[in-house]
Amino acid sequence: MRIINAHSPLPDAPPIRRWSSGMEAMDAALGGGLAHGCLHEIYAAEVGDGAAAAGFTLAAATGMSGAKPLLWLRSRRAAGALGVFQGAGWAELGGAPGGGLVGVVGDTMGLLRAAVDGLRCAALGAVVVESWGVMRELDLTASRRFALAAEQSGVPLLLLRVDAAPSPSAARTRWQVAAAPSRPLPQAGPGHAPGAPCFDITLLRQRSGPSGQSWRLEWDREKCQFRDGQFHEALSGAVVPVPLDRSAPDRAGDRAGERHAA
Repeated sequence: MRIINAHSPLPDAPPIRRWSSGMEAMDAALGGGLAHGCLHEIYAAEVGDGAAAAGFTLAAATGMSGAKPLLWLRSRRAAGALGVFQGAGWAELGGAPGGGLVGVVGDTMGLLRAAVDGLRCAALGAVVVESWGVMRELDLTASRRFALAAEQSGVPLLLLRVDAAPSPSAARTRWQVAAAPSRPLPQAGPGHAPGAPCFDITLLRQRSGPSGQSWRLEWDREKCQFRDGQFHEALSGAVVPVPLDRSAPDRAGDRAGERHAA
């Protein structure tokens, strides 16, 4: 038995392993990057931003996983709303063929139990839980169970929420994600196709750290890291979100009229 004198310093806690996202300002705000062995919540800003939130989550999980496999768990409702998980799309974000496992679970309790079981497997690089709408079963107690399992194995859990409002939890960080215009490829690119995916993100909450900062990130699939996504949005070929109640030609006509008036 080891006896610690009341006046002697407590043994240092092991350092937290972190993933450097590539975005220096964001990593600095996080104390060095996203922490492994923790719960991180990611909320879509609007229902229409669900695909962008999923893309950001998949990119971050891919970067954090490294050479280890990724486990992505989906509720049946999320799978029906956001569509089929495409391996080709994951590869476009830098994922390795055969390096991921996707599971669709019919009920919420089964989804939560599968997540805890996945977190107990240290051979995984990351676990993602994707849900749609309110999950009453995912209360503070359930999130604490997630956080404890992640801490014990060192496997990070990314909880993707669409059409849901933040609630008290044991998450280390909480994020909001919205779609952002992508940088167009160079003129030599095929058809002036859009470039790498971009995301507008806000750090809503961080335990024992600053919060409230926002960044625009562009994903580099070769390095599996983010970079600054700020650029001039008026460049030809940029992909810009269009409100559901307005067509793209209407928006283009409005901009043309504004330029003529100027």
